[in-house]
Amino acid sequence: MKFISTRDNNNIVNFSQALFQGLAPDGGLYIPQETKDLGKLINSFTEKSTFVEIAAEMTYSLLNDTFSREQAQSIAEKAFTFSPEIIDLNNDISILELFHGKSCAFKDYGASFLAQSMETLLEEKEKKAVILTATSGDTGSAVAQAFVGKENIEVVILYPSGRVSPLQEKQLTTIGSNIKALEVKGSFDDCQRMVKEAFTDSEITKKINLSSANSINLGRLIPQSFYYIWAKSRLKEDTVFVVPSGNYGNLTAGLYAQSWGLNINKFVAATNANDVIPKYLENGLYNPIPSIHTISNAMDVGSPSNYERMASLFNNDVDNFKNKIKAFSISDIQTKEIIKEVYEKENYIMCPHTAVGYGAAKLFKENHSDSKMLVLSTAHPGKFTEVIEEVISVKPELPEELQKLESRKKVATLVENTNEALKNYLLTTY
Repeated sequence: MKFISTRDNNNIVNFSQALFQGLAPDGGLYIPQETKDLGKLINSFTEKSTFVEIAAEMTYSLLNDTFSREQAQSIAEKAFTFSPEIIDLNNDISILELFHGKSCAFKDYGASFLAQSMETLLEEKEKKAVILTATSGDTGSAVAQAFVGKENIEVVILYPSGRVSPLQEKQLTTIGSNIKALEVKGSFDDCQRMVKEAFTDSEITKKINLSSANSINLGRLIPQSFYYIWAKSRLKEDTVFVVPSGNYGNLTAGLYAQSWGLNINKFVAATNANDVIPKYLENGLYNPIPSIHTISNAMDVGSPSNYERMASLFNNDVDNFKNKIKAFSISDIQTKEIIKEVYEKENYIMCPHTAVGYGAAKLFKENHSDSKMLVLSTAHPGKFTEVIEEVISVKPELPEELQKLESRKKVATLVENTNEALKNYLLTTY
């Protein structure tokens, strides 16, 4: 499989190049040059197929010009020591729990695969790399857990000061080793802009072998398609996938799985107050906005990067978007009401992001009452103890991985939200 930039069809690279460049030199995102037909393989998976088996087969089928079958199997086995789970609730709404990895968020799938892929290729080339990534909450902790202790790889994580939950911040800033945290005086959009600018700054890239672990990196995006395929192998009916969406990497991964032959008829994009895509589908105008701070903070993205990939997939035609995607925006007030409602009716605690997805599922069902819905649950509720306790007066039980963080000391470098601040840090540190 070869890849091209969303902004230049002539910029053709292989997976290894796309993996380590992260962002294309022209500022675009890498996308598949052509669509593979893997329908026969995808349909062969059953409820007895393990997640590792599905991941290994998909990795080899998509990337066999980069990885041997043995390497694909090894990457899947090392990356995915955890698996999704499906929880059935009432009203034909089920939950796809994706938070059983080390950082207790769905981004463990992409980050773990990315780390193992990079380590495999760096060992072959005897090279070193610096991973530069921005986070609105969960990406950074997943990346930190996936890359800690990896040889030949240094990691720099930018996060917005005061805009991640206390537990998320602990996950970013207490790892140490080869993981460095930059606390940015600004929003996630500032962090994302700073990262993108660094990748197009020749003074930085000539000195440092930069790569990214954001969903702008195909190494993060491709493995996220695997759990759509895993879930579909377990489902007996046509199901609408509801995807809590911020930077839209998770939804884009589902769209790619669909393009490779996975039978999904409809997606629902669930957003908080950062409703750029719902408004685009409503009026046909894509108008990025400054991000708005919400209790579902990992989705606080006013200028979603993966819009470029979706626009390319849909030939920049809003009607093509509408044929595949329905989008709903859920407010903080509604989010809290949903958390309370589901707890009282189902005795199930969900994080704010999952609650946004559940709210969107209910809105979709108002006009599609017979639809079976699957909501992608993005994070363990224990990562948002403050919000959960306020709403239901119950403290979610923390997984052991999160309990360990409470006594650890934060270590972060506070920086201005300027491109120059990041540039100075990188050039003086590496």
